[in-house]
Amino acid sequence: MVAVVGRPNVGKSTFFNRVVGGRVAIVDDQPGVTRDRNFNKADWAGRHFFLVDTGGVIEGSDEPLDRAIREQAYMAVAEADAILFIVDGQAGVHPLDERLAEILRKSGPPVLLVVNKMDNMPKDQGHLDFWSLGMGDPMPVSAISGKGSGDLLDAMVANLPEIEEVEEDENTIRVAVVGKPNVGKSSFVNRLFGEERMVVSDVAGTTRDPVDTPLQYHGKTFVFVDTAGLRRQSKVKESVEYYSALRTAKVVREADVCLVLVDATEPLHVQDLRVAEQAWESGAGVILVANKWDLVEKDTWTAPAFEKAVKDRAPFLKWVPVVFTSALSGQRIRKPLDMILQVEDERNRRIGTAEVNEALAGILRHQPPPHTRGRRIKIRYGTQVSVAPPTFVFFANFPSALPEHYIRYVHNSLRDRWTFMGSPVRVRIREN
Repeated sequence: MVAVVGRPNVGKSTFFNRVVGGRVAIVDDQPGVTRDRNFNKADWAGRHFFLVDTGGVIEGSDEPLDRAIREQAYMAVAEADAILFIVDGQAGVHPLDERLAEILRKSGPPVLLVVNKMDNMPKDQGHLDFWSLGMGDPMPVSAISGKGSGDLLDAMVANLPEIEEVEEDENTIRVAVVGKPNVGKSSFVNRLFGEERMVVSDVAGTTRDPVDTPLQYHGKTFVFVDTAGLRRQSKVKESVEYYSALRTAKVVREADVCLVLVDATEPLHVQDLRVAEQAWESGAGVILVANKWDLVEKDTWTAPAFEKAVKDRAPFLKWVPVVFTSALSGQRIRKPLDMILQVEDERNRRIGTAEVNEALAGILRHQPPPHTRGRRIKIRYGTQVSVAPPTFVFFANFPSALPEHYIRYVHNSLRDRWTFMGSPVRVRIREN
């Protein structure tokens, strides 16, 4: 584990993206963009390690968000096997660099002093000024161009402890935690893990980067991705929020299961519906998690009434399970984990061709396809061609003439027979 730390706007996330080989962390000229610890796997010279991007540390600030970001960064330092202390070579030695250097000297793991923004190496020797921090040999790099990064990474892996490499579990389930801002996504993940993995604040939109966090449960590896809250496009004004929304959309597309968190104290909003619909259309399994259930006044029919109100909002929600939890009190906090296993099983369920055609015969007996231009449409046979999500292909003589409502009837009939709880089902009609 290698922690990247430093004061705001010294180029930590740019360096992080350079090492991991992609735009994983959001980068912007505005300081304070990174707030949570952002983990990503990287490798250099045959050594695999996790690189941890942290928020900019403002030592001495009592602002609640600054304090939370600082605590997150220091937690990353405490967990690290090596630390990369990033400073700004163009700005020179800053008082915040000096304060942070004092703390890192006492931290324990080896610390490499990285002087970033040295774009004119070797002419520019400004990195030598940082000897005054007493952190050893300053290593000049340019995160934007990549200059000096090879020498730095050579020095870094030399300081890493030797550990036994473990093969990544092929049965890993990627779980995206999504929802509109401030419904308690980070609090929910923190409660699951029993520690403050994410910055939690009353300020909506605190999480901006998706953050991967693995969890072992019943022999499976869940990788939870706490994402930034998805807002309506008209509400996305800052460039940072725009890229954050794009990153969240990408996480949703890559997820196996999406936990869509909604606020149980409020009716289902249009934006909640759009978030769930985005996950459903991506092909991921979907579970609706009604958070803050401890704040709802309840009687015998409260939960069924909430579920009915949810499922009446959109046809696909009929197949989405609803779990009632409280991230604050921990009420039923493990229930979503069991539900993830069930939904992922349904998403990977495969139905034999003989069973599919037996079901098709019943569907056609109950409601034959309509005629087109005086000719009868015949659906001859079908098969399941893939899983995750389950996809069925049926062969007909006039597939383009089959009306949408009849395809919907076939789709719903398949679900009535096999349910596929929490998983989308695709139905395709081809010519034969």
